[in-house]
Amino acid sequence: MSNRLLSSVDHLVYATVDLDEGIDEIECLTGIRARYGGQHPGLGTRNALAALGPLSYLEIIAPDPGQPPPQAPRPFGIDSLDESRLAGWCAKGKDLDHFREEAVRHGVPLGEVLSMSRRRPDGVVLSWRLTDLATTVADGMVPFFIDWGESFHPSRTAIGGLSLVDLRAEHPDADRVEQMLRQLGLDLPVEQGSEPALVAIIDGPYGRVELR
Repeated sequence: MSNRLLSSVDHLVYATVDLDEGIDEIECLTGIRARYGGQHPGLGTRNALAALGPLSYLEIIAPDPGQPPPQAPRPFGIDSLDESRLAGWCAKGKDLDHFREEAVRHGVPLGEVLSMSRRRPDGVVLSWRLTDLATTVADGMVPFFIDWGESFHPSRTAIGGLSLVDLRAEHPDADRVEQMLRQLGLDLPVEQGSEPALVAIIDGPYGRVELR
């Protein structure tokens, strides 16, 4: 993976039907046990995090039994999952309103820019702006974008021990997806595949592993 792509990755999203089970799965695969992050009010989800570097992390996201069912479907296809999977990724962004306008103008339909927040277990509230998760582009192979503003980046307090070595995508329409990514300034490799998939190579205590 190029340094340019590595620096653009904010986080990877591992969607699962149960947060504790997802934490167990990542620990069995990598040797690192992610720590609880917090709830996403209104989305009906909660997460756990493990750092992948100084400014990137792996997010394990699942339904939150402590919230009522949300009015809209949960993001990343969580409501229809049969098994855990690497369901999407997030890229770092700035001036998101203008960035989104330019993306849409060039044929990449990123979602509207929204403001969100969550409370960490220590009581600190994180706030951020991002392109709407409800808008999925190219089956999640094209990322959503986030701007943490003045908030402390979550990777700084997440448990360490993992590093992202490589990231690639597979898609039946690889050329079209790769063209959209290039339009956004992202050099994520896209290979021809029968089903859409994100594939991450991660180093950790158990060696180099593949997550998809």
